[in-house]
Amino acid sequence: MTKAQKTEAIWGLAMVAPVMIGLIVLNFWPIINTIWQSLHKTGDFGLGNTFVGLDNYVSVCTSAEFWQSLLNTFKYAIIEVPFSIVIALVLAVFLNRKMKFRSGYRTIFFLPMVAAPAAVAMVWKWLYNQQFGLLNQVLNTDFAWISNPSTAWISIGVIGVWSIIGYNMVLFLGGLQEIPHDYYEAAEIDGASGIRQFFSITVPLLSPTTFFIVQTRIIAALQVFDLIYMIMDKTNIAFGKVQSVVLLFYQYTFTNDNKGYGSTLVVMLLLFILVITFIMQKLEKKYVFYN
Repeated sequence: MTKAQKTEAIWGLAMVAPVMIGLIVLNFWPIINTIWQSLHKTGDFGLGNTFVGLDNYVSVCTSAEFWQSLLNTFKYAIIEVPFSIVIALVLAVFLNRKMKFRSGYRTIFFLPMVAAPAAVAMVWKWLYNQQFGLLNQVLNTDFAWISNPSTAWISIGVIGVWSIIGYNMVLFLGGLQEIPHDYYEAAEIDGASGIRQFFSITVPLLSPTTFFIVQTRIIAALQVFDLIYMIMDKTNIAFGKVQSVVLLFYQYTFTNDNKGYGSTLVVMLLLFILVITFIMQKLEKKYVFYN
């Protein structure tokens, strides 16, 4: 390397150094430390760690509480991911056309995304209130929306769908604007209806954006915490039917001060997410079309 090339390389490394240091400190090191802690048992009164090998993993895998929380997490994802994507796609298609107050509609649908999670939880908690909630007042009933173990997870999922629609819609709008309008003009000349254009042009050409949204939303849904934490009280009889894996991790790590067991829960969740991501990457080659 010449002196100029060395200087250029040094400056290049200096420019990317903050990002690399941030990744190591904020991402890679916590992962390694979490895996290491999962192999230990937290000492009495939080003093020191005792190496226990895979004992924590055996305890987690034989724990009914863990499998229930994992099932709760998947149930939440099953509601949030498909419904939020389908509704957001329909909204994006309509709001991508020329219409009055289009920017205003886009802003309205995106507002839940920028609202404070605590405020969102408080508002929906009052909406779901069994005695004074707006839903029960409108429907003239006294249904326990978030206290019924059979339906509480659906009520939580509805909030998740409402909160993320705007974000998905913006991503779909970006994808729609990348589709050449010539395709639609040719389809109209051939006599294709709007619905036929949607399924034959829009859906296939939006598959890269759809795949990205599906993958990121599944990962985010499996890590749900704040929504359930702020909506559900521990005294709620439906708490055990909506408690997510991350919320269970929070209970063991910060409430019970059992960091070893809590770290194991996170590692187990990470493994499930890696498996799902691997499957999604395989499906990408078959169902994603790049124009």
